[in-house]
Amino acid sequence: MSLERTSWVASSSNPVPALGERVIEDSVTIKTAHSTVTLAYQANISGYWHNVTVVWSKNLMNHSLSITVDSLEGNFHYVSKIDLKPWHFWSRKGYKSFEVESNRVDVYWDLRSAKFSGSPEPCSDYYVALVSDEEVVLLLGDYKKKAYKRTKSRPALVDAFVVYKKENVFGKKSFATRARFNERAKEHDITVESAISGHREPEIWIYIDGVSVIHVKSLNWKFRGNQTITVNRQPVQVFWDVHDWLFKSPGTGHGLFIFKPGFTEPESDKDGSSNGNDSDNSIGSIYHSVRSTGITGQPDFCLFLYAWRVE
Repeated sequence: MSLERTSWVASSSNPVPALGERVIEDSVTIKTAHSTVTLAYQANISGYWHNVTVVWSKNLMNHSLSITVDSLEGNFHYVSKIDLKPWHFWSRKGYKSFEVESNRVDVYWDLRSAKFSGSPEPCSDYYVALVSDEEVVLLLGDYKKKAYKRTKSRPALVDAFVVYKKENVFGKKSFATRARFNERAKEHDITVESAISGHREPEIWIYIDGVSVIHVKSLNWKFRGNQTITVNRQPVQVFWDVHDWLFKSPGTGHGLFIFKPGFTEPESDKDGSSNGNDSDNSIGSIYHSVRSTGITGQPDFCLFLYAWRVE
């Protein structure tokens, strides 16, 4: 049995954007107000690592979940879509099957009691299970015992892992999401607060679990930047780009915020040079700002938050 991990290939339907690139989300616009959460995983199916993309999507008319499994070469995709229509309670629990490289894969879900907090992705009381060879190769949600009982399958010998998360959120001043920077740690609440319009200088605040970790003033000059913070002693790099908020017509562009685990510079190596941001920070006991030296060797995870301002 081969357990060699594959990388996210260029032909994948949802490749990982490079941090140095201008990231663009073509499928979502302010006119459609189509909220989406995309989670990219690698899961071991029948002895081989496959790219698995989970997309939660919601607009005024529909709420859906789609699961895409890439072929080993990345040139073919196996898709299973689930419509979670609010007026069809029966569609919130179900089962589907499809084949991946001639191997049967089953999808089980139960979202009847799922709780939501403004995002198309549930925050609790649900499960979605991907099953192959009597193993739960990917399990979403907190109803884990119920998932194993219903699927009559054992936990996978090798756990799936998340590669990145992308989310489109809409708001006037506040934009919120959730992320787990370490698979063994708890999920964190992340909020971006903005003050763009009015007579004051534009500024933004970034909060994690209600604690202010980054405060950027004078955005007309500092609309792009980066800084590294620590969350529970783990360094996390934060990148922001709010150019479109400031220099495009309202509703025609989004702000982009990237959160990436990374290393920190030892105290003795600090030379007093600026990190290019001059941001103000409220420093807590487990949330504080540090200087970044790189991300090599850190968990291969990124959070991409696309923030669309609604006037």
